[in-house]
Amino acid sequence: MAKSIYVGNLPWSATEEQVQNLFAPYGNVLSVKLVNDRETGRARGFGFVEMEDPAAAAAIEALDNSSFGGRTLRVNEAKPRAPRPRY
Repeated sequence: MAKSIYVGNLPWSATEEQVQNLFAPYGNVLSVKLVNDRETGRARGFGFVEMEDPAAAAAIEALDNSSFGGRTLRVNEAKPRAPRPRY
């Protein structure tokens, strides 16, 4: 079963390929999605990685609070997005 992993505090210069390479030693990376600001197009410093469990659990354990690009990563299981209120 695939698991979505939240990756926060990424350096703004990080690419999807670099993030995939960071997670690859722990198992097969199904997808990487870095989030960009809609208005400026600049990176927002976080993204999501999809991996099979138990590789996802191993990656979370190993990479949370690790250093990447001079920043300390926050890595945990992604929570489903809360529905936004419509106005």
